[in-house]
Amino acid sequence: MSQEEQVAPAARDWHALSADEAAAHLDTHPAHGLSEAAAAERLLRHGENRLPVPPGKSALLRFAAQLVQPLVLVLIAAGVVTTVLGEFVDAGVILGVVLVNAIIGFVQEGKAEAALAALARAMAAEAVVVRGGRKLRLGAHALVPGDVVLLAAGDRVPADLRLVEARSLQAMEAPLTGESTAVRKEPAALPADTLLADRTNMAYAGTMVVSGQGVGLVAATGGATETGRISRLIAEAPDLQTPLTKKMAAFSNWLLLVIGGLALLTFGVGLLRGESAFAMFMAAVALSVGAIPEGLPAAVTITLAIGVSRMARRRAIIRKLPAVEALGSTTVICSDKTGTLTENQMTVRELWAGGDRYEVSGSGYAPEGRIGDDDYPPAIAGALRETLVAGALCNDAGLFRKDGRWEIAGDPTEGALLVLARKGGLDEATLQAVFPRLDVLPFESAVQYMATAHAVEGVRIAYVKGAIERILPRCGDMLDAAGDPALLDVAAIERHAQAMAGRGYRVLALARVACGDEALCEDALAARPFTFLGLVGMIDPPRPRAIGAVKACHGAGITVKMITGDHALTALAIARQLGIEIGVGGGGGALTGRELAAMDDAALARAAVACNVFARVEPEQKLRLVRALQQRGEVVAMTGDGVNDAPALKQADIGVAMGLSGTDVAREAAAMVLTDDNFASIEAAVEEGRGVYDNLVKFITWTLPTNFGEGLVIVAAILAGATLPITPLQILWINMTTAVLLGLMLAFEPVERGIMQRPPRRPAAAILDRLLIARIVLVSVLLLLGAYGLFLLELHQGSPLAEARTVAVNVFVVVETFYLFNCRSLTRSFVAVGVFSNPWVWVGSGLMIGLQLLFTYLPLMNRLFGTAPIGLAEWLAIIACGWLAALVVGVEKRLRLFRTR
Repeated sequence: MSQEEQVAPAARDWHALSADEAAAHLDTHPAHGLSEAAAAERLLRHGENRLPVPPGKSALLRFAAQLVQPLVLVLIAAGVVTTVLGEFVDAGVILGVVLVNAIIGFVQEGKAEAALAALARAMAAEAVVVRGGRKLRLGAHALVPGDVVLLAAGDRVPADLRLVEARSLQAMEAPLTGESTAVRKEPAALPADTLLADRTNMAYAGTMVVSGQGVGLVAATGGATETGRISRLIAEAPDLQTPLTKKMAAFSNWLLLVIGGLALLTFGVGLLRGESAFAMFMAAVALSVGAIPEGLPAAVTITLAIGVSRMARRRAIIRKLPAVEALGSTTVICSDKTGTLTENQMTVRELWAGGDRYEVSGSGYAPEGRIGDDDYPPAIAGALRETLVAGALCNDAGLFRKDGRWEIAGDPTEGALLVLARKGGLDEATLQAVFPRLDVLPFESAVQYMATAHAVEGVRIAYVKGAIERILPRCGDMLDAAGDPALLDVAAIERHAQAMAGRGYRVLALARVACGDEALCEDALAARPFTFLGLVGMIDPPRPRAIGAVKACHGAGITVKMITGDHALTALAIARQLGIEIGVGGGGGALTGRELAAMDDAALARAAVACNVFARVEPEQKLRLVRALQQRGEVVAMTGDGVNDAPALKQADIGVAMGLSGTDVAREAAAMVLTDDNFASIEAAVEEGRGVYDNLVKFITWTLPTNFGEGLVIVAAILAGATLPITPLQILWINMTTAVLLGLMLAFEPVERGIMQRPPRRPAAAILDRLLIARIVLVSVLLLLGAYGLFLLELHQGSPLAEARTVAVNVFVVVETFYLFNCRSLTRSFVAVGVFSNPWVWVGSGLMIGLQLLFTYLPLMNRLFGTAPIGLAEWLAIIACGWLAALVVGVEKRLRLFRTR
């Protein structure tokens, strides 16, 4: 074997090797470690123990990318046209909008690519290492394959380690595997096909040691670690376009083609009619300016920004603007379990002691809740009290309040027992003072229990907790409800233990035994029968609001799937409590990572749809599931809080990370962060996302008739060989002022009633359906008839051209104002959504009317825009056009409503 092969860090299943084989492959010694010379040589060969962060796009390239989006190209085209016309003020305004849009996108993208940097920060800062037989404290970046690392409670594991010694060693691996409880570590070799979450002889970089001590050999560093593998998955996951960005790109491309085709057609028809090339060029320019919706990109950005603000009030922070709308398109939510749907805080939910079963209320580490029925609480005495005492004393955890939140130090399972004791009115500090600890027998996998000796009323008593299959056979009797010795009812104990396990609970047995003055050890306890005290069943419980949120998602036509690294039985129990359908038709069970690994892509695609609970899933498999759903046309939201969730968070159409308990890696990979870590906030965000999309469609439905109407007026004039009813500069005035003062007011429309009872939009559906396109055409024709008709009437009555054009411009503005109220709801009357539910519509309309009066009567505006004052009769005719357009659209809505009933 070559030296290179001996220390290849990522090439071996280290868990399948014995400790001696691992040391031989790494060419190291578990007691003496590497020499300084060997460590230096390996550092040169493998590099520092850091995650590689690939260089991102330069600032210039990121800024330039904002300028080549189709919508922005539309704006740039408008700016170029106005510059050609010599209207530099208008060109400045349009190009200013381009610049604002580009800056917003530039800033957002700069934040979005920080996931790998955050992952690098998650690596440990320091480690205790043995080199040349001496203990050294080194920076974690200096570790190399073959180093011997010493672990103790509170340490963050600095690299992937093959453990060679473990003394009561436990590690929290939830960020990497999704396992909700601390994992006990043992150095024995394991089968090669053991899943990552079950590799108990490995300690992985970035996980936390919560108890015990251990010694491990560095098997992999930097990018070769499991965390490094996830880093590569994040880097390989593409930045997907949201449904909105896809549709707006397609819509903008279509718009550009239509505008270009009409402009060429206008130019050609004019030439055939004998018009001059210059005159036709200016007419084509006027048509282009009229047909380009200059306010659309700004409206999209501002509407999304308002959605960001609304979501922030509902505890959802948006990191990428298009994600606001993407939630409204979501058809499937793939949620991590631990810390997302659940509290990530082990909680005792059930007790059995003295022959009686007790339910325990409350969730998490807050000692709030009670044991038993609220109306008839049990007396905390006898076997029940002794069970609580045993759980609190045979315990190395701590419970404390920090920044208004209850937290634990140590093993979550032991923390749950302290909370249980508090709910029964027993404080662990008082108990430890009254019954001081004299000795301890730490948990060992060989005996599967822990014991602590205490002085209890002058007698040396050992309290024991552990696996029921190890403790129950050691018991000779049990305490009854009154606390008196009774015959051991093995059948009843086993029956209740099995029932708890069937509900997904982790079951612990508690017992006590009188012991002598000798040191506490297995041999001493083996000679004495235990007295059985009780059983406790604990689980990481669902978040209280998550059950209602899952139900609301189902009502909105959104499928909720659980994808977790935890055990299948636990996942199924939580899924049932949350109301997640286990499979198609509510039947079936959970699919495990081992089963998914055996599937080809076609089988996995079918399983991704048919099954809703996936357990013991590894990061690559989460990624495969998300991709499989996307390939079937689903819009996927992925939620999570751990390092293991980050690749899938980035791959999903929208990644949702937890803000409080989530890792930096998950938060940086996600498009949205929940500040309260509550799945229920996702439901609120979906509602806001649907509202944002509705408002964007309302704006488009409102703005396009103006642009098409202006284009139709130009085309009609050219076909008739007549003077243009409106000039390019007047068209710019209409488009820019109405977009800001009228159209943008639709962005403030509140969410309509019943929005969460609709099914999700089909991902392939266009922004505008056939009925809305028909309405846009209808209003465009009404604008053509009103504006061109009154223009010709004014000329027929002998009015100057400036007055006739002023009338035509005002027809467009007034019809747009009336039509704005029609667009407050696309299906109902604006009265039905509340006359004053959006006061900004009234404010904008008032300002627009005032501005239009200045446009008509202010001499300066007359000179700038070629307008002239008009009389009362003209105004009445203009208002009649607006009222008639609103009436026609109202009747069209009512007829459509009748047809759908």
